Formats: sequence, C-alpha cells, structure tokens
Amino acid sequence: MNKKSLEEIAQKMVADGKGILAADESTGTIKKRFDTIALESTEDNRRDYREMLFRSDEAMQSAISGVILYDETIRQKAADGTTLVSLIERAGSIPGIKVDAGAKDMAGHPNEKVTEGLDGLRERLEEYFKLGARFAKWRAVINIGDGIPSRACITANTHALARYAALCQENGIVPIVEPEVIMDAPHTVETCYEVTSSVLTALYAQLDEQNVHLEGSILKPNMIVSGTECPTQASVQQVAEMTLDCFNKCVPQAVPGIVFLSGGQSDELATAHLDAMNKMGPHRWKISFSYGRALQAAPLKTWGGKPENIIAAQAAFTHRAAMNKLAALGEWDANLEKG
Repeated sequence: MNKKSLEEIAQKMVADGKGILAADESTGTIKKRFDTIALESTEDNRRDYREMLFRSDEAMQSAISGVILYDETIRQKAADGTTLVSLIERAGSIPGIKVDAGAKDMAGHPNEKVTEGLDGLRERLEEYFKLGARFAKWRAVINIGDGIPSRACITANTHALARYAALCQENGIVPIVEPEVIMDAPHTVETCYEVTSSVLTALYAQLDEQNVHLEGSILKPNMIVSGTECPTQASVQQVAEMTLDCFNKCVPQAVPGIVFLSGGQSDELATAHLDAMNKMGPHRWKISFSYGRALQAAPLKTWGGKPENIIAAQAAFTHRAAMNKLAALGEWDANLEKG
C-alpha cells in the first residue's frame, strides 16, 4: 500500500467545488431509468447515454472530480472507439468502479440486508486497476423498521466494508465506504440520527481493526433526514445541523472528505441540504456530493434516447453539476435554479 498515492487520489476526489458522479447503475437499475423514457435498455443505448454525460465538457471539467462506473461501463468504448475511461480522464476526472455484488437478504434477519462480493475481490481489483480505476465503491444497506437494524446487521455490513476497504488499498485503489441508512420508511429524523450514529461508530471501529488508512479513504453516507413516510419532515436547516452534529461526533478528522448520497431526495433538495451544511463551515473534512439520480434525472428526461436532444440534455446535466458545485462551496441560492 502506497499511502502517499492513496492520499493524493483521495484529495483530488474532494477538490474544492467538485463532487462525484455516480454512474454505476446495474443493468437492472438502468433499465428502470430507461423505462421512464420508454427506451430499450440495450448495451449501445446504455453506452450512448453515459458517453453523452462524459462528453459534457463544461460539467465534467468544472464540477466532477470522479465517476463511479459499473463493470460493463468500465470496459466500453464510445461510438468513435475511444474508451469511456479515456473520456473521463480527458475531462480531468478520475475513473472509479462499483465492486460490490449487491445487497442480499440477510439469513435469520427478516427485512435486513447484507452486501455480498468479497469472494474474488482481490483479483477483480487488480483487473480494475489495469482498466484505469483509481477508486472503488461498496454500498451497505441499513433499513430502519420495527426492531431493526439489529446489531448483527450493522456488524456484518461494517465488517464487509472494512475488509473491502483494506483490499482496495492493498491494490492502490481508494475505497469509498458507503453505509446507507435507507430513508424509505415512516421514521423520524431523530431515529435516523440514532441509527446513523450507531452505523458510523461501528464502521470506524471495523476500519481501525482492518488497518485501513483513513487518509486514503472517502465516506459516502446518507444525510440525517426524516423518513419519506414521516408526517413531519425536517427543515433544510435542521437536516444540515443534525447531520453535522452526528458526523462531528462519529467521523474521524483523518478522513479527507464526506461525499453525500442523495438517497431519493429531489434534485434541488439534495443541493439545498449540501449547501446549508457548507454555509456552516469550514469543517474538519471536505463536504461534497456523490449523486446519481440527483445529477442524472434532468438530463435523462431531456435526452429521451434521441440524438437530436443530446446538446439540451448536456445543458441540463451541466446546470445540475453547476448547482452542486456552488453547494459544495456553500455559495448556492435557490434563485439560481430559475436561471
């Protein structure tokens, strides 16, 4: 493990005003996205869509520090024969790769998930490094419900995250550790705070046990938000204050950056929450974004699978990237969305 190299990559991933584009939708997930625009999910259509995003030069160069790819995408070539990895690198962004095998039902624990994918991971990471990946992502799923999450679920998922992170660093790849507390439930913002605190505390204990170099890692967590079905939704300011309070107590200062997931929030709300946190800075770590749907929903809808819409779709992507760049700097304002 070359600690200096890992630290340099991690710092680039959280450069001022830049965040990460999550373009790592599985084949099943991207099909659901394409269904919304009545487009068949073929390999060429998936390639064309991602190529359109990666060729959005203004967005990529000014606001996107890295792109998380799916196994299919990291191997694909653009229509002109250029590898998609090369397009990302040309824009000054860092290629990354999703390496987990998905969240599966946890045996003996109804309604809980555990993420699989550790078997053969060392060899896969070696191949991904050769394909150009310099960071990776592994997502754990933590559901809130009656009597859950259990201690067993939290332990199993954070242990897997730590083992994944150690393997990444062994192979010169910066690990993004993503423990996502799911917001699709009726729980209060206070419950989200309690569960997220427990998960983060367990995560950093496990990372310590596995000798993970924190300065060469990035955290991708949920924000502290009310469950989607909770009748009382926390305000933007309350979300920002509770999120920062939780993370100040649970996340070591050695971590270079926290890149939040949007987790089903609307585009603008995800931006507003990020901005509110950064307006309360400076913080002990960089606070930025690693958004998938919150960056892609607008360009996907605008594109609609039609070549004649590419320029308009790229403009929609560039707008969302610009808004989140401002939020990462604490300089966003809702009035800018109208422009």
